[in-house]
Order: sequence, then C-alpha cells, then structure tokens
Amino acid sequence: MVCEVYILDIPYPIDRTFDYICPPTLSAAVHSGSFVRVPFGRSDMLRTGVVYQVKEQTDKEQIKPVHAVLDDRLSLSEEMLGLCLFLKEYTLCTFGEAVRTVLPPNYLKEKPNIRYRRVYRLALSREEAIELLEGKRLRSEGQRQVIRYLMDIGTADETLVRALPSVSSAHIRAMLDKGWLCETCSEDVRNPYAALCREASAEPIVLSPAQQTAYEKVESLLLSGKAQGALLYGVTGSGKTKIMMCAIDRAMAEGRRVILLVPEIALTPQTVGLFCRRYGERVAVMHSSLSEGERADAYRRIRGGEVDLVIGTRSAVFAPLANLGLIVIDEEHEHTYKSENDPKYHARDVAAFRCGQTRALMLLCSATPSIESFYKAKQGVYTLIPLRERYGGYRLPKAYIVDMREELRLGNTSPISARLLEELTGTLTDGKQAILFLNRRGYNSQISCKSCGEVVTCPRCSVSLTYHTGPGDGKMLCHLCGYTDRVPRVCPSCGHDKLSFLGYGTQKAEGDLSQFLPEGRILRMDADTTGQKQAFDRMLEDFREGDADILLGTQMVTKGHDFPRVSLVGVILADTSLYISDFRAAERTFSLLTQVIGRAGRAGDGAAVIQTYSPDNEVIRLACRQDYDAFYEGEIALRRSLVYPPFCDMAQLTLTSADEGWLLRCAEELTQLMKKRLQEDYRGIPFQVYGPFEAQVYRLNDKFRLRIVVKCKLNTATRRFFHSLLCSFSSKKNISLAVDLNPLTV
Repeated sequence: MVCEVYILDIPYPIDRTFDYICPPTLSAAVHSGSFVRVPFGRSDMLRTGVVYQVKEQTDKEQIKPVHAVLDDRLSLSEEMLGLCLFLKEYTLCTFGEAVRTVLPPNYLKEKPNIRYRRVYRLALSREEAIELLEGKRLRSEGQRQVIRYLMDIGTADETLVRALPSVSSAHIRAMLDKGWLCETCSEDVRNPYAALCREASAEPIVLSPAQQTAYEKVESLLLSGKAQGALLYGVTGSGKTKIMMCAIDRAMAEGRRVILLVPEIALTPQTVGLFCRRYGERVAVMHSSLSEGERADAYRRIRGGEVDLVIGTRSAVFAPLANLGLIVIDEEHEHTYKSENDPKYHARDVAAFRCGQTRALMLLCSATPSIESFYKAKQGVYTLIPLRERYGGYRLPKAYIVDMREELRLGNTSPISARLLEELTGTLTDGKQAILFLNRRGYNSQISCKSCGEVVTCPRCSVSLTYHTGPGDGKMLCHLCGYTDRVPRVCPSCGHDKLSFLGYGTQKAEGDLSQFLPEGRILRMDADTTGQKQAFDRMLEDFREGDADILLGTQMVTKGHDFPRVSLVGVILADTSLYISDFRAAERTFSLLTQVIGRAGRAGDGAAVIQTYSPDNEVIRLACRQDYDAFYEGEIALRRSLVYPPFCDMAQLTLTSADEGWLLRCAEELTQLMKKRLQEDYRGIPFQVYGPFEAQVYRLNDKFRLRIVVKCKLNTATRRFFHSLLCSFSSKKNISLAVDLNPLTV
C-alpha cells in the first residue's frame, strides 16, 4: 500500500505530495486524512504529514516507509481534506498552512490539549457505608466527610470532594486502595458559554409581514436541495436577526447543520446568549479570544457530532460539521472576514465553496453590502431579498451634518461641536444614552515642531507617534509596531523647545466631555481600555445596564450592538477613512457611517450628529440619509469606468526587506520577470500592471515594503502565473514576496 503524503512544513516551491510505503503493521490505521510521521530529505528527519490518498502502486523508486500514524482523532474528513486543497490552490498557500488554518491552534501537538476530570462514587453499599461510619475502623474525619458527602449526592467531581474541609489527596488515595471508592475519568470539556446554553428557552418568533415575505424566499432556497446564494439586504434595525433565526430553525428541522459567522466586534454576550438560549447545548462558539484548550474542545465537540450550530468569527467557517445545510454571514461587508495572514482567504469565498460541495445555502446579511456582493445580487448570481423598513415601525434616525471648519472659525478647537454638545445635554436630561464614535485612540495624533515643521515619527515605522496621556507626562506610542518613548522636551530634529500637539483621539474627547458634562458618566472603549480578557464584554454589559450615559470609542462601538436606550449617535470625525489612498475608501466610509448611525433610535426616535470637514461630500450625505441604493449606483458606475472590482480581480505583490537597496533591486528584477513571462508563457492573458511603488506604510517594524498591483481575471492560468513568481523568488535571501489576491486595501 502506497500513501501520497503532503508534508506540513516545507517551502512553497516543493509543496506537493510525496509517496511513502505503508508497512503492513500500519495499513489498518492509514486512510485519506490521516496524520503520519514520515522521514523526509537527505537526513531522513521525521516530519508530520497528511495522507492525501492511498493507492496500490507507485512509479517512484526506493520510496521510504511511513514511520508512525498519529492519533486518529486528529484526522481530516474527506470534506476537510478537500477544503485544504481548495485553500492551497485558491490563495496560493502551502498545504501545511491550509491544514493549520482549518484546525484549532496547536491542535497537532504531540500530546493533544485534552483535559480530564476525575469523578468519585462509593464502592460500598449504603449499609456497608453506615456500618463503616458507626464502627471503629474509620478514624479519619476526612474520610468520614467523603463517605457522608457521596452518600448524599451519589457521585462528585474531584474538585468538589477535595473542597471538603478536612479532606486531602492522601485520604482519597487511601480510600481507593481499600476499595471504598471508585474512580472514573472522562474528558473535561472547556466551554465558557455552557451556563448560557443551559438557559435554553425557545420563544416563538413573531415576524412582521415584510419579514415573513423575506423569510419565505429564504426558506424556498433552503429547501431547494441545490447550492444557493442569497443576500438579505435590510436597513439597520429591520430585524434581519429574526429571519436568520427562522432559517436556522428550518435547517435544523430538516436535519441539517448550520454555521453563523459574525464580525469579531459583534460577537458579544448579547449575541451569543441569544442563540445559546434558543438552541441550548447543541451550540459551539469559536473565536480567537478563547484559550487554546477551549477552542480545541469546541472543535472536538463539533467533529464528534455533538453540535448543530456553530457561531463564530472568520475561522469558524472551517468548522467540521457534517451534513452542512446553511452558512449565514452576518454583516457580510465587514473587512474582518478577509485574512491578512497566509492563507489570505475571504470567509465568503470559503463559505461559497463549502455550500457548493454540500448543496447548502449561503445567506449573506447586511444593511450596507459589499459592492461585489450587491453587484452579484443585481446580476442574479445571488437572490436579492430586501427589507426596507425598520421592525416595529420605528423611523430611521434624523442625521445632522456639522461643518467643523465653521467650529474652528468660531474659536472651538475641541473635538465636540456646539451642536453635538447641545444634543448630548438633551439626551442626558431625558435619561437616555449616547454612543460617540472616533476612529482614533490616544490624546493627540501627532507632535510637530513649530520651528522646523518636523513631525515626531516612529524610528521603526514611517508613521507619526501618537501622544497618550498617563503617569507623568504620558508617552508617545506607535500604533503599528508598539514602540513607546517619553514625550520630548525639545524637537529631536532642530532642538527647538516649541512643540505643537495636533489632532485628537478618544482620550482627548473623553477629557473634553468630562469638562463639558461633569454629571455625565462616560465609558471609553478602545484598545487601551479593553486589553484584559472579557473587558470588552464587561463594558458593553455595564452600558446596557445603564451604568454609563455615554459610550465613547473606536470601531468597536459601531457594530452589531442593540441598545434600546440609545437615542443619540455622534461621529466625531467622519473624514478619517474618506481620503486614504484606496479605491474602497468611499465604500468603507459609507458603511461605517451608516452602521454607526443605525445604532440610534432602535426602540424609539433617534438622532445622529455627523462632524466633518467635508460637509458637502456626497458619500457623507448619502450615509446620513441611509440611502445605500443611491450610493451603490454612483459607486458601481465609477468602478465600471475605471475597471475596478467587481469588473476585474486584483492582485497585490508585496516585496519586504530590511535592506532598502536590495529591495529596490529585487523590485526591478521582479518587474522585468513579470514582463518577460507575460510576453512569453502567458501571452494573451489580459493584465494591467502598476508599480512598483511604496506601500501605504513604506517602513514597518524596520522593514521596507514595495508593492506591485495587477488588474486581471483570476483563473487557473493567472494563478499559475503568480505561483511561478512565488517559486522564482522563494530562494532569494533577505527578501520575501507575498501575493494577496483581491486584497482588502490597494
């Protein structure tokens, strides 16, 4: 028997299957998807690999034998094996990188991350136990406590028995030796959401007429028995979650299993609790904030068939559910669904692949769909299911645009405009709550010299340092690499002692709010205040319980939250993402503003104040009107005329090196190599090549970066072209080449 094996940790150019003889002693344990240890290379060093397929013969000579088969609990199913191959070919990663993405972190340890629990029960009859307690043979008070305790409750976990006042491990060992106790071991499943799942209460869902119409369309697709894609497009507060839950109910009633993907910042106790209470212990939750053990236990539960619904962030799309019938992607426009590390996959593409393999429904949901998804819906690739009114008849918030240039002319240099302060005062007087969004943390965004004009920058990155308040004089911090330094007394360039602190972040806004509204209780939520585990969840719960009047923060305050008492939303600087060098800048800005405005008035009238230095900008005005259709029509016309996605695919090639001169030479070499191959082996393939030019952040953590952008149509031939470039540059020293297909930013 011969095995074709992918080695997990080998360079990209030689990432293929290698043949190995399977000894008769191992043949019964080896199958497609098995993890094996095999000798590799001239030194025959043992490496971990995955059996791709088993065959009867090979044309290779002198092939080596499989050394060992790893625990079968680690093996990949046929579907997961196919998914790894899809990732390898679709994203140009190695098979090993794909496997490590599909599995939980460190799942392939020599000793699996499994925790066991000991359970004790009496090995005595009740009469024997009473006789022992009343006789003279038992003199240990600790052992007496154990017997009485187990007579009362039957069985008990080791931690409960050890918690008895006079009981030690020596008492338990002695009782086991004497045959008075029985000990059993079972796997201890770590599930931080277990308590929520035990509160199961499946209340009936009442749909409005508009929601019922939308759900019936979803249901017909779900029951079609074909691979389908649908886009549930509804305004903020239209009740998309109810339709999602009805679809999940229907899929489960058909015996199918479900994956629900949500953005990281929307995976709150409120969201998880809603589904855990409805579907009980058949729910598993997967996200990056869980410990390795918690993620491994969730994975084993899913693989063992104990789970019907998986809720999670991007990586949950790989959950090994059998009989998959539905994948829901909530807030499908979110950039966090695209991985920026190898493999650089988009969860939407993986979901589409899995639904195609299992004849399932992919249901995309958003109030501001990505331009690509809405275009596919308009073209009939997806079924478009609109919801155009808020649930319960509530109106969309009334939005006011504030010209911050006028505020400056009137002498107001604070991040808080007069209009926003007026609205906040009224909100607090009415006993309501407000959410304020500012997508910059820290106090001042830069420090510059009044004499020479130089900005204090990070010594490792080509960005300015941000001033953060704190003990003493505070500190300067690089938000990219984490570099910190003391605030200088004089300019590092010219020695002048007149420094300007410019721009503002959440710390500055918090300080001004505390001064203007001393009675207001302010909760600041950004990366500086949510560093500890579960701090984010605790803050949201405190705000929901009414322990704060104003929730101020970065993007984490804008998505997926439903606070009934929030009647006001303020966007302190709407221009932050509008003028960056990226063709998706307008789309991102529109989506962000629409989503944050939609947090207001979800249980009554609401208002939004949008502060901007570009009050006449069409994107901002359309976002204030919540008019996605008009925004889409303008944006799609622009993309068509300039040939941007969805009218082409894009690839970004990034060269990185610590040696700037070597980087420039390699960039020229890569450019010439691309031209040569496009004229020869890949002639006739439509390509538009731009660059090389500096990345948006040219120097990052002491490494320089150049990029080349390509417009093309992704298919087998174009992927083969990029594959050939990766292979050609893989052997070069002191430089790396990365290819990102349809990247987030260009």
